[in-house]
Amino acid sequence: MDRIRMTTPLVEMDGDEMTRIIWQLVKDKLIEPHVDLKSDYYDLGLRHRDETDDQVTVDAAEATKRYGVAVKCATITPNATRVEEYGLKQMWKSPNGTIRALLDGTVFRTPIVVDGIQPVVRCWKRPITIARHAYGDVYKNAELRVPGPGTAELVFHGDDGQELRAQIQRFEGPGVVQGMHNLDASIESFARSCFEYALSRREDLWFATKDTISKTYDHRFKDIFAELFEADYRERFEEAGIEYFYTLIDDAVARVMRSEGGFIWACKNYDGDVMSDMLSSAFGSLAMMTSVLVSPHGYYEYEAAHGTVQRHYYKYLKGEPTSTNSVATVFAWSGALRKRGELDGNEGLVRFSDALEKATLGTVASGEMTGDLARITTLPNPKTLTTEGFIDAIATRLDADLA
Repeated sequence: MDRIRMTTPLVEMDGDEMTRIIWQLVKDKLIEPHVDLKSDYYDLGLRHRDETDDQVTVDAAEATKRYGVAVKCATITPNATRVEEYGLKQMWKSPNGTIRALLDGTVFRTPIVVDGIQPVVRCWKRPITIARHAYGDVYKNAELRVPGPGTAELVFHGDDGQELRAQIQRFEGPGVVQGMHNLDASIESFARSCFEYALSRREDLWFATKDTISKTYDHRFKDIFAELFEADYRERFEEAGIEYFYTLIDDAVARVMRSEGGFIWACKNYDGDVMSDMLSSAFGSLAMMTSVLVSPHGYYEYEAAHGTVQRHYYKYLKGEPTSTNSVATVFAWSGALRKRGELDGNEGLVRFSDALEKATLGTVASGEMTGDLARITTLPNPKTLTTEGFIDAIATRLDADLA
């Protein structure tokens, strides 16, 4: 069978450790046998980011603006241990945070539901999508180690000469201090993306912060969502038969645990980071969640929501067998290829993406899976496969389906 031709490249961002190994396996065994893959490639592996002073991350984001669709492998955000391990020039910022800031998008993460893997929260019947604001907060913070007694202040110097000042803390001894920010324009983009996504999915939208404690910062989020909803979305939501409501983050957590699912939960940046991991684990596995960054400017970046699987990578380097779940990586590729096909009017690419996902879920549902799923499946006598063996099993099913 002739391979499916692509008319426009997508941006490909390679990554780190075990997910980098999986990345190549997915390309070699699942995609390139069927698709004449065209990609604008960027190596976001930690060593290359260090070599380029992280310019490669910026270049990849700018390329995404040009082509509109990107697919990204999991990458390392270095801590002090990683700086020493890799001999880095500095402790580089999160590449995901850099890309999200440049694309001004919202991250939507949805659990991948498959027969045989049941949520640990028994009342959940449908997936819960996390909508994560992709700018600011702790990911673009400024912080100091306070050496001793003194006063920390928050100061704003306006270009018009206005000065605003607030005392943060009078320190009587050593401590730490942190400053965060956000932008009205980014919050509005976040809100608009969430409202539009809810309408496209015909699902209720929840939004939660802690405005009772953060009476200025979090309250600004609440106000912008409310103002935009009343101005542009209330009638559209009523026509679609869906609901928007705001609640405190702790109340939202309680409601989520009692719900049946099937809604979108909008969270600030760090809240979304934490809650998406909680949901993915509760629905089955960290490797069973889709993640797409949607920009109001029309850019899409697909990625796996989990990390680089460091422990398995060290086993791989020793020549030991691994059983690493590649489902989220496969779905990152299928999502990006589908969107590329939709934007280009390439129906063959869209159909291939659907077939790839069907083959992946069918493999798991047939009882062939990686170790993380074999430990929690309700299917009798599951067959635990190695990292490569699982991808081979998907390839066999995909070949048969396409034939």
